[in-house]
Amino acid sequence: MNTPSLSITEKIGQFFFPAAFINDTDPEVKQIEQLIQNYKIGGLTFFHSRASAATNFEGKKTIIRNENSAQRLSELITHYQSISSSPLLISIDAEWGLAMRVENTPQYPYAITLGAIPKNQIQWIYEVGKQVGIDLKNMGIHLNLAPVADVNTNPDNPVIGYRSFGENKEQVTNTSLAFYNGLKASGILGCFKHFPGHGDTEVDSHLGLPVIHTSKQDLYNQELYPFIKAIESKIDSILIGHLAVPSLSQGKNVSATLSKDIIKGILRKELGFEGVVISDALNMHSVSKLYPKKGVLEWKAFDAGNDILCFAEHVEEGILAIEKNGTNKQIEESFSRIQKLKENAFKETTSTAVFDFEKATSINHAIAKQSITYHKADIKSFEKFNTEKFEILVLGRSTDCVFCKEIKKSKYCTSIKDIHSPVSGFTTNNIGIALFPPSIKPMQEFGMNAEIKDRILELSKTKNVVLYLFGNPYALRVLPTKNIANIILAYQDFETFQQVAAQHFVGQHKAVGKSPVRL
Repeated sequence: MNTPSLSITEKIGQFFFPAAFINDTDPEVKQIEQLIQNYKIGGLTFFHSRASAATNFEGKKTIIRNENSAQRLSELITHYQSISSSPLLISIDAEWGLAMRVENTPQYPYAITLGAIPKNQIQWIYEVGKQVGIDLKNMGIHLNLAPVADVNTNPDNPVIGYRSFGENKEQVTNTSLAFYNGLKASGILGCFKHFPGHGDTEVDSHLGLPVIHTSKQDLYNQELYPFIKAIESKIDSILIGHLAVPSLSQGKNVSATLSKDIIKGILRKELGFEGVVISDALNMHSVSKLYPKKGVLEWKAFDAGNDILCFAEHVEEGILAIEKNGTNKQIEESFSRIQKLKENAFKETTSTAVFDFEKATSINHAIAKQSITYHKADIKSFEKFNTEKFEILVLGRSTDCVFCKEIKKSKYCTSIKDIHSPVSGFTTNNIGIALFPPSIKPMQEFGMNAEIKDRILELSKTKNVVLYLFGNPYALRVLPTKNIANIILAYQDFETFQQVAAQHFVGQHKAVGKSPVRL
């Protein structure tokens, strides 16, 4: 890697990875250009738009869809690299592919879906990581801020949930490493997050500071387990979460991102991690409100042990604060780690914005077949749908969805109904319900209103009901399913997942997945 000799001030600039936005205006692009040219920043972390940034919870700005986001991102990366005197390390959150941030790009299943795949089929998670990496590489991106290695032990978790591979530490570890190794195979760096474990929280760290009241020993046995195994596997980087863990920080309710005890004491000294430490986004309200004076938060985060300051909002002031307060040893060690990471990242990259959607569909279809899961099974009552007349009720989607179109081919299917159909209108004893929850997140009960829940309850009281859930399996916790004999978890609403679910319904495919969460 061709890196010019840098002054101390310029070396400090390498620690800063401010946010760049795909849909920025020309004046906003100029601001990024100034950060690159004036402060020698080390890299950029891309997001969709300023309206979708981490702290746009209060403003509720409308996110404008841009059909050309991929091309725009490619052009911006090429442009920003061209004006930088040293190569920029480009990063993005692509936990389930570029589609997490960019329209019209391949989307892969959520981690919770991948977590349902049987152990002997874990190669599909590797394939997802590899294909996501290829997509990123084609854009000129070097670092995927994934996988999420949090063990989701709290079903009410508002910010992790479906982003976690599950509730079992060994399974989370194995799936996270498979995804990470897939990225590496494509030449893309991965990053385990959110150390020391964001799975047992009830507060969204974008808005407030979660506090985990768990003993140190229990943390080592559970939340820290995936990170310990990842460190043993020599991973390149770990991202620190905005969460307080008093048992690891001498009883203090301080965010891990600002805790020397956690980063330098636990992660570096006790666990022996030698790679790059990345802060979670410093604009998140759990930490951004703590220090109103510009530059102080950036210094505190660096002093705590973060090498890369992600989404730093006060670059100039932060550089000055670190130069004033930091030691040469601190600065040189972080600079050296970042340069090593860059050397691993800057292999041959292109910026073509070309994607293999056919390959993505093929992989997603294979995952749909391996992940579909029986949550409740009563084979005798289920078999009636292949010998007796039945009706389909679709909730949260139109009646012309792929699942319904496939089921309609059955000679036993008499009608497809929606939420507006009265219960009295169902004339058969066998009812198949296809449920598409409006939201993947648990807020407001996954977006499901009383009408949806009432309809499920009313039918299940008197009918033989089979429920297919095309969404977050945690949604079952808020549904009246006591009287339902057969519940199948399909996880995603992709067309491929609907096709596989329909095949299962008519007896052409078995449910071989295992739920990664307790319901």
